[in-house]
Amino acid sequence: MNKAPFASLSFAPPAVDIEYPAHGGMILRSPRKLLPYPDSLGQVLRQWAEDAPDRIFLAERKTDGEWRKFSYGQTATVVNAVSQALLERYAAGDESGFPRPVMILSDNGIDNALLQLAAMQVGIPAAPISPAYSLMSKDHARLRYIFNLISPMLIYAEDGQKFAPALKALNPGNIEILISRNPPDDMPASFFSGLTETPPASMSEEAFAGVGPDSVAKILFTSGSTGVPKGVINTQRMLCSNQQAIRQMWPFLAERPPVILDWLPWNHTFGGNHNFNMMLFNGGTLYIDHGKPVPGLIEHTVSNLREISPTLYFNVPRGFDVLLPYLEGDAALRDKLFRDLDILFYAAAALPQNLWERLEKLSVQARGERVRMVSAWGATETAPMVTSVHFEIERAGVIGLPAPGCELKMIPNSGKLELRVKGPNIMPGYWKAPELTRKAFDEDGFYRIGDAGKLADPENPEKGLVFDGRVSEDFKLMSGTWVHVGMLRLALIAAAEPVIQDAVITGQDREYLGLLVFPSLPGCGSLCPGADDDTSLEKLVSFPQVRAGLTEKIRAYNSEHPGSSTRIARILLMTEPPNIDANEITDKGYINQRAVLERRCELVEKLHAAEADDEVILL
Repeated sequence: MNKAPFASLSFAPPAVDIEYPAHGGMILRSPRKLLPYPDSLGQVLRQWAEDAPDRIFLAERKTDGEWRKFSYGQTATVVNAVSQALLERYAAGDESGFPRPVMILSDNGIDNALLQLAAMQVGIPAAPISPAYSLMSKDHARLRYIFNLISPMLIYAEDGQKFAPALKALNPGNIEILISRNPPDDMPASFFSGLTETPPASMSEEAFAGVGPDSVAKILFTSGSTGVPKGVINTQRMLCSNQQAIRQMWPFLAERPPVILDWLPWNHTFGGNHNFNMMLFNGGTLYIDHGKPVPGLIEHTVSNLREISPTLYFNVPRGFDVLLPYLEGDAALRDKLFRDLDILFYAAAALPQNLWERLEKLSVQARGERVRMVSAWGATETAPMVTSVHFEIERAGVIGLPAPGCELKMIPNSGKLELRVKGPNIMPGYWKAPELTRKAFDEDGFYRIGDAGKLADPENPEKGLVFDGRVSEDFKLMSGTWVHVGMLRLALIAAAEPVIQDAVITGQDREYLGLLVFPSLPGCGSLCPGADDDTSLEKLVSFPQVRAGLTEKIRAYNSEHPGSSTRIARILLMTEPPNIDANEITDKGYINQRAVLERRCELVEKLHAAEADDEVILL
């Protein structure tokens, strides 16, 4: 069947140079040289304030439903005032000589953005922290760890009442608490609005002039998938070089000011560096979406999309999954989203092929052509983009080609090609962690990212790389056969749709593979027509329709994948959701396989017991 054509879009032609070192493997580079880029994001903001002072840069919903908007000119004026206020408060560093960052606890918002921009442009690092560490944690252990590590000069929380338990857990002493509204009880706090009225002075201009490519812009904390969170130093060079590379791969960004509606959190590199900085670097407009891909909040996203037609739409696969039923059931909403769209972009996890096909179908219905679906690959330590798709692709999994300025080393490791990275976008190290920093780089100075990849077509390398899972998640069966967990997990979730929300693969040093399943509440409910809307997950997983449906789907999968490294022999449905305090899930929703296996070791033993009990599904 002939597919609809792709919408016209200016991409850099795909090209890659490959070197084959004597010790094996490959080194991939872009044949395009990285062009000059600004020394700091502060310079970029001031340039747009001069070139397009009235263009909207940031917008967010107010409590009355209207949009609060800031132009580039307004943003630069307020940021300059806040920079001066911060410098007047600033103590040069802690006892170890490290600068004292601004610690930000709350979600995306205009005040959050103004504070980060103001700090960064005068050499004060911004440290946005996952709101989950404040709002979803019971013991605030990670939050307290980060607080003690960075010794902040002040702590910002938009809503003082909402974050009061977290603030009290920190016991900040004489460290200033900054809020936008609702002061916390029994704690002194200053209002952010007070900083915006500070007259700029020579102090801030001198500090601005002293900021250069090696200045620390941010400290972004990884999700701590292998232990406590690590503070990743993000320099101005990393952030600015990365945006220049993106602009060279996606020249369409210069053809009209981009517009996005985005919920992705700024404490992560995807939302805070890739997306936010892309709008700033290209004079775009960022509508802050206070919705999220969960029941009760996705409705905010839908409401916003009824008003805003973005030119780029970024999401994680789970976000597209939750949004799709609304788009499929409402032609006006569908058409509004696709009207001006240049690309649909997914990252953080692979997009299941069925979601890909549903999105393509919507695009054709709305416009008679296919909007490009693209992805990229990188990490917090890489600012984040190392590879990006800038060519037509027909399926998920392709992560593109190396960006200008980046070198990608591919070395054999445990039956895969491990990826390692070098370039101006790579971190100088982890905050106050010299030993971790040393271990993060190999003997040639390449960052050990821990992922694996392979060429989509070895005969035509310009077709890009395919993500091939995490090297550290893979394991061997008792037979010595390698199990590649990342791709296997995705294949099983897709095969068992809609029953599995997520899953963990078991079987290391055992004879066969097992599957610990986090069931999908709506997915299980859809198999049980007699169940009420408020039926609990604990009850749903006991319904014979759920167990029979899952058994049938995985048996069908097994018939096509009979090898010992892919065939699932046993399944156990779990009703306790992944626990963020136990490090089982990141706030992006990524399951930490190792942490789940360690915390639920008794379930692993139950799954593989010689005498399986009734809860275990045998295949």
